[in-house]
Amino acid sequence: MISAHHRSDKHTITELTAAVSPALIGTGDLLVLTVASQETDGFRRFLRSAKHFNYTIKVLGGGETWEGGDYMSPPGGGQKVRLLKSALEDIQEENKVILFVDSYDVIFSSGPKELLKKFQQAKHRVVFSAETLIWPDRHLEDKHPHVREGKRFLGAGGFIGYAPNLKKMVSDWSGADSDSDQLYFTKIYINPEKRKSINITLDSKCRLFQNLHGALDEVVLKFEDGRVRARNVLYDTLPVIIHGNGPTKLQINYLGNYIPNLWTFETGCTICNENLRPLSGLQESEYPGVVIGIFIQQPTPFVTVFFERLLNLKYPKNRIQLFIYNQESHHEPHVRTFLEYHESEYQGVKLIGPEEDIDPVTSRNIGFEMCRDNIDCEYFFSIDVDVVLKNEDTLRILIELNKPFIAPMMTKPGRLWTNFWGALSADGYYARSEDYVDIVQGHRVGLWNVPYVSHIFLIKADALRTDLKDPDLFESATLDPDMAFCSKVRNKGVFMFVTNMHTYGRVLSTENYQTNHLHNDLWQMFENPVEWEERYIHENYSKVLKDAFIETPCPDVYWFPVFTDVACKHLIEEMEHFGQWSGGGNVDNRIQGGYENVPTIDIHMNQIGYEKEWHKFLLDYVAPVTEQMYPGYYTRAQFDLAFVVRYKPDEQPALRPHHDASTFTINIALNQVGIDYQVSENTLSRISQRMHFCVDRDVTRAVE
Repeated sequence: MISAHHRSDKHTITELTAAVSPALIGTGDLLVLTVASQETDGFRRFLRSAKHFNYTIKVLGGGETWEGGDYMSPPGGGQKVRLLKSALEDIQEENKVILFVDSYDVIFSSGPKELLKKFQQAKHRVVFSAETLIWPDRHLEDKHPHVREGKRFLGAGGFIGYAPNLKKMVSDWSGADSDSDQLYFTKIYINPEKRKSINITLDSKCRLFQNLHGALDEVVLKFEDGRVRARNVLYDTLPVIIHGNGPTKLQINYLGNYIPNLWTFETGCTICNENLRPLSGLQESEYPGVVIGIFIQQPTPFVTVFFERLLNLKYPKNRIQLFIYNQESHHEPHVRTFLEYHESEYQGVKLIGPEEDIDPVTSRNIGFEMCRDNIDCEYFFSIDVDVVLKNEDTLRILIELNKPFIAPMMTKPGRLWTNFWGALSADGYYARSEDYVDIVQGHRVGLWNVPYVSHIFLIKADALRTDLKDPDLFESATLDPDMAFCSKVRNKGVFMFVTNMHTYGRVLSTENYQTNHLHNDLWQMFENPVEWEERYIHENYSKVLKDAFIETPCPDVYWFPVFTDVACKHLIEEMEHFGQWSGGGNVDNRIQGGYENVPTIDIHMNQIGYEKEWHKFLLDYVAPVTEQMYPGYYTRAQFDLAFVVRYKPDEQPALRPHHDASTFTINIALNQVGIDYQVSENTLSRISQRMHFCVDRDVTRAVE
């Protein structure tokens, strides 16, 4: 026996070795005991990591009502000691080694062989996890033995020892279930006689256990040879068990995205195909019932397109109920038109309009209740109207992944913005996790347990009826509704997963959205250029530059597609809505000098506030064509006049021949040749006398 001498005012740890057998402990002698009164996401994660390394697990307290306090808010945990004491009474083997750990916030990082080897190297009969911080009674700090190096204070969330020694350690327990297990074991440890008698030490350098509370800066992920471990950089150790004790649930969730080997650089995601719920092969009537909640809380561009994409979801509409909350009177025509044509296709529709004066928070709760109260509802699919749902299989994909809560990753083009946060700051707001950029850019693909999601997510109805049954999930005196919701979901132990396994879509910018026009989406070139292009630029325009998709009906006239039918329709209707057509005379006070040599009945782009947008259109879609057709030519697409001309047989049926004061002229037909107007060969012959670009929504159509 080797003892360290100590003075009366300083405690040191006594090393006892005589009672420790030098023979290696077999993995069959190890039993893991844990307590779980309900099967949470955290518990399922714990069991999966245990199964990965072939640990033998016995769960205590199943079916019991938990009286040991809120696991999110220590102290508490006395119920665990009572259950452990009872379980140990049935274990008679002298050489049985018991590992007792929490489960909801614990993951295994390595297997039983390494655990037992490190336990034997500790040369004590009982080894507790160690912490930097003392709790729950800081007044006991001076009574703790000092250590040469490492952490000094006991952590009750994990310990390992021989069954007889553990029996002795808990034999005096007579406390209430709500008493502190931490305080009970601490008082045993700081008692020199009991510590010596039971033969207790601490895992001060985190060789077996890593408690994260107070040690976040010490722990990093270690990727090596297709494996992922947690490494303590302070002591250069590889802990076997990781415990997200105290306020470190988000950190254990982050580590749990990788450990044990859930995602590696060599294999990618190893759990993405586990426990799936396949829908292929089902009859339409067998598909899960879904309530889709649609929330319109502010003026938003492209709402009509949103409903078009909703219709295109590859999911039986007779298995979908719609809950539509619209707070904006501006969007009432869009909602009304959608329901007028398509309401009968769905199993049911509930609409809350602006006239009902229901606030957004209440609307979210009402939507959840619609699913909870419907026995046929298995999922609630929440979508904000600013979501661009490009992937028609999104709902099917999310259901098949079979998670209680899952969101598809949505981005904003050209930015690192997404609808999830990888971490939270100390005050509960956005923080960037170490892996955030890699996930957003697709360098790491898989399923990610995150602390915050917004805009779009799928929740199982079972979760809404149990863990998330509270009627005030979105309410908070200090947090915004989305943050309050995510906080409550986290506190209930429900994991929020985000998946980037497919490209699902994006989220629109609603900043600077104007509502004073007839077709306000026309003005979205700067805020939402991708969506604007998809809506208004012809599908064959990309071929113009790539495949020279240009016709030349006569010399120096170039014909190519540029606008969609929708763009042409919207421009015509916008001008007619504005209505201030010129008189068609030579006197025109809108132009410099007040005289128009070749008058037309028209409306200038600057009259409707569309000059900046038109210039961007010319730069982005017309200038590249001119530069391709005339190599070496470069244009900034500056213009003095841009306008829409109206021709009518009884008003102005045609335009006389003339020369424009321009390097090139753009004519875009907004209606259809052969239907709305005719073009003669003489017209094209006159046009061809100068460099002239005739752009149209379809190359088979002509200009006026």
